Amino acid sequence: MTLKESADPTPKEQDYPLSAVPMDQRKSVWSMGIVLLGFTFFTATMWAGGSVGVAFDFPTMLMVLIAGNLLLGTYAAVLGYIAAKSGLNTALMSRFTFGELGSKLSDVILGFTQIGWYAWGTATMAILLVRLTGLPESLTMPLMVLFGFGFCVTAFIGYRGLEILSRFAVPAMIILVAVSMTIATSDAGGFAGLMGITPTENMTVAAAITLVFGTFVSGGTQATNWTRFAKSGKSAVIATLLAFFLGNGLMTLIGAFGALVYQQADIVDIMVAQGLATMGILMLFLNLWTTQDNTVYNFAVAGCNLVRTRRRQLVTVVGAAIGTVLAVLGMYEWLIPFLVLLGTFIPPIGGVIMASYFIGYKRQYPSLDGAILPAFNAPGLAAYFIGSAAAYSSPWVAPIVGVLVAAGSFGLMLFFSDAVRQRRSQIMGSI
Repeated sequence: MTLKESADPTPKEQDYPLSAVPMDQRKSVWSMGIVLLGFTFFTATMWAGGSVGVAFDFPTMLMVLIAGNLLLGTYAAVLGYIAAKSGLNTALMSRFTFGELGSKLSDVILGFTQIGWYAWGTATMAILLVRLTGLPESLTMPLMVLFGFGFCVTAFIGYRGLEILSRFAVPAMIILVAVSMTIATSDAGGFAGLMGITPTENMTVAAAITLVFGTFVSGGTQATNWTRFAKSGKSAVIATLLAFFLGNGLMTLIGAFGALVYQQADIVDIMVAQGLATMGILMLFLNLWTTQDNTVYNFAVAGCNLVRTRRRQLVTVVGAAIGTVLAVLGMYEWLIPFLVLLGTFIPPIGGVIMASYFIGYKRQYPSLDGAILPAFNAPGLAAYFIGSAAAYSSPWVAPIVGVLVAAGSFGLMLFFSDAVRQRRSQIMGSI
């Protein structure tokens, strides 16, 4: 049942889930950068890096990580630029791209993937804490419930809560990572030792780039939830590249390092192997919390657009409850097929939004309040499905194919529809 917006709290109280962020509420590059870095410091990203690390020699591995993260950073930065210029998040941009009702498709897809990540992170925290501390396994499920609702506290507060946590957690995680990687380099025999390690698994470069790009492309598509707070397009691009190229790149590099040296991709397992178990538990907690709160915040924003309510805090708690149930049901075991799903069906959404903004609306959305939008925008929806089909069937880098085909399809549809309209006008004028 749709909730009435008239009964909802003020937009400012709920971080503007259904309206553009006004200029007097915009944030600095530092503020956005620290929040986005906390978002991209995620343990599953290290798993992707670890898979790459055991499949290539050291120079090729670095090339793959740089290429994958640069593509991811560029994709997220373009969406970030649009968000800063419009003040809108991805869910609201989707109204212009897919229509008033059509935008609910992207809400469902984005919301589902984010709550899937939330469930996976909640389960991971409980399972690994029991394993690392020797607690009774009977506590695993209660811990999932505890973390499932505990991680959402900062998201419930809103942008301010996310920023306060990230200001503390991000520097702490960087210090912990630096200590661990220094030990890892020493254990490998220095740089010369790293160069001498030979790969033990097989993977194509295209598959590796797909893995690096696809692991966090869902987050990149919804980074607009924070870049809409940017004071300018330039500051949004800088903050997004900082997080998604450097931050996500660091996480994948850590995973690759660990896989090379210890045959472990996760920073927690690496620290345990190094005799730093206490630091590993702290790293796990900070690593997951700074991503979990951003993830459930993303779900809440998509959910608000889905049911047209400003009650973001209420939707946040609902999202945490759904994520907790999924965690208890075994989300921890579903990571690999979940990543494949993300890399195929999320990027085309961003591709169509980019084409719609730059080509369809000529870099200027109309006011959301006064805009008369169709229920379904057929070109946008068609372009999304074409891009998704191309990504699903592509033997090359599927996420990139999805973005390019979706954007190109939308541009071609606009070109031909404009040509048809002009031709009709000419015919009518000659009668």
